[in-house]
Amino acid sequence: MAERSFAREVEDLKLADGEVFRGEGILAITKALLQCGVGYVAGYQGSPISHLMDVLADAEPILSELGVHFESSASEAAAAATLSASVMYPIRGAVTWKSTVGTNVASDALANLASGGVTGGALIIVGEDYGEGSSIMQERSHAFAMKSQMWLLDPRPNLPSIVKAVEDGFALSEATNTPVMLEVRIRCCHVTGSFIAKDNRRPAFSLAEALENPVRDTSRIVLPPASFQHEKEKVEKRWPAAIEYIRTHRLNETFGDDGRADIGIVMQGGMYNGVIRALTRLGLADVWGNTRVPLHVLNVTYPLVDDELVGFCRGKRAVLMVEEGAPEYLEQALAHILRKADCPTRLEGKGIFPVAGELTATVMLDAMTAFVERHAPDLLGNRPPVPDARPILADPKVKALADVVPPRPAGFCTGCPERPIFAAMKLVEKELGPHHVAADIGCHLFSILPPFNIGATTMGYGLGPASASAFNVPASKRSIAVMGDGGFWHNGLSSGVGNAVFNKQDGVILIVDNHYSAATGGQDILSSRAFNRLRATNNSIVAAVKGIGAHWVRQIDRTYDVARLRDTLREALTTTEKGPKIIVASSECMLNKQRRLKPLTSAALKRGERVVRERFGVDEDVCTGDHACIRLSGCPSLSVKHTDDPLKEDPVAAIDNSCVGCGNCGEVSEAAVLCPSFYRADIVQNPTGWDRFLARIRTAAIGFLQRRHAARRIAFPA
Repeated sequence: MAERSFAREVEDLKLADGEVFRGEGILAITKALLQCGVGYVAGYQGSPISHLMDVLADAEPILSELGVHFESSASEAAAAATLSASVMYPIRGAVTWKSTVGTNVASDALANLASGGVTGGALIIVGEDYGEGSSIMQERSHAFAMKSQMWLLDPRPNLPSIVKAVEDGFALSEATNTPVMLEVRIRCCHVTGSFIAKDNRRPAFSLAEALENPVRDTSRIVLPPASFQHEKEKVEKRWPAAIEYIRTHRLNETFGDDGRADIGIVMQGGMYNGVIRALTRLGLADVWGNTRVPLHVLNVTYPLVDDELVGFCRGKRAVLMVEEGAPEYLEQALAHILRKADCPTRLEGKGIFPVAGELTATVMLDAMTAFVERHAPDLLGNRPPVPDARPILADPKVKALADVVPPRPAGFCTGCPERPIFAAMKLVEKELGPHHVAADIGCHLFSILPPFNIGATTMGYGLGPASASAFNVPASKRSIAVMGDGGFWHNGLSSGVGNAVFNKQDGVILIVDNHYSAATGGQDILSSRAFNRLRATNNSIVAAVKGIGAHWVRQIDRTYDVARLRDTLREALTTTEKGPKIIVASSECMLNKQRRLKPLTSAALKRGERVVRERFGVDEDVCTGDHACIRLSGCPSLSVKHTDDPLKEDPVAAIDNSCVGCGNCGEVSEAAVLCPSFYRADIVQNPTGWDRFLARIRTAAIGFLQRRHAARRIAFPA
């Protein structure tokens, strides 16, 4: 398996009661699950919780020893459906995925789970990928929690709070027979710290016991008339039980309320660190969290406890609601609560904060400053100066850099085997003209950016072919849909290829097979070529698509063969054969290949074995400077440089030290024929005697030719 290894870190999961656990938030969540006696864990990888799946995979021996079942699910929907084990049986279960996209995929199972309710604790750990670094649409999980009435936890980003949130989540779920969502942002997942560990617990009731003692309770199954009763139960029993549990066990926290300050701040738990940092910079708090401005931290953002909020706000001149994202669900709810309680406290929120967007450090500081200046300026006193980059960025000289420094859009890694696929598509585009291209989620989505500029839409993971379905009409051109191998197994086999076969679509489907779920960290999938002792790999994509009725199928096992890719794509777009045309283009993800080979190479070098590493270069005397290699490749290792040749005004191509020797740049530069200005160099480590002999011969020959060339230039100067 090529994903990041946590083999060393997972040993800390064995720490016993009273010992100090140190590490990342992701590891703390895993340890908390084991301390809570979880019976099973499932999930689907995706930022920012990909490493949670990696940790669980590496910790499988520990999980097995405790009797905990772990499963890498085929999709988020499959993971959510796993929680059905907690519906009839007192078994604690947890699932995880990237939200909101994963929550959308899992929505059918989650809605049924929330309606019927659970017996054992059911915890849904969602990686809230919101903000400037997000790779998805800017949406929040809060709406889904409200829609299906699942309780939503948002812990403060420190390890003790994260661990407590896992414990509270299971307990709250069992006390209310309701699934609980635990929301962790990237700051929460990767924050480092420590907490006092507890002993790991075996599940109190095992999955084997459930199988041996089956239970049926039709009141839990979502069918009329039970489904009507579920809605009544939510309102009359589960909701009041949740409010009472949150209040009694003080899941929400209040800091700094000494009764003297007449302003306050209410916030999502995940915003706590940012709020404290801003107050510290204003001189209103210290780094330990001691604050002159009272804070009410909502570690549970749904449901809200009305009397807690009214009690905090009453008697204060103004309160600021710190809520990341739009719409302002919490601000609206708090305004409603205060109005019902006839509380005159002024509520601020969006307006002082931007309506949408991530609450970065600068945004948070600006909003805190504006709030305090407006409602309690006497608290500020002589404010310490704080660094601010905006005046520097506003300098005309700095702004002028935008005109000379080219933008650097996200792109493929050096040597990525997907790069030649889109180079071939550009070559075909020159011949046949542009086509409608439906893109998909994954690394290949970078093709929509320069230098390829390919792709019109993307509608979801594995939905590339489905998003081209409407274009199945008579026309002089065919649509092209691109989909990765991860998306293919996630959703694309049935929703994409199966749908195309069933509806006799005449478009082209290009499946990018890089042997892993590469974009999420390199996890193995069904078609991975590596042997995995815990999973069934090496399942053929070609066999799968043929198995559901596809006939025109082509397999290309080396995507760096640009000429073959170009010819196959041209054939798919021009053939008279009807039905979907499927091209499976396969090459191992270069990043994961390097991760896989690096320890093998290091071991070989230590043994004194001969190791050869390929590198490419450009002969600047041969290069014409047309830069076709850069336009059709876009590899980060390609650059340009000026030469001393006065006849070459344009800079020539150059390759830097990040080159991995894939050779794609040279192949695409001359319509898929290796450009003569490129050369390949083999770097030999631990050379043999024969290698040394050949090196001496080559050095002598090259030296002779160089001296003769120099002599001619002296005899016949330009």
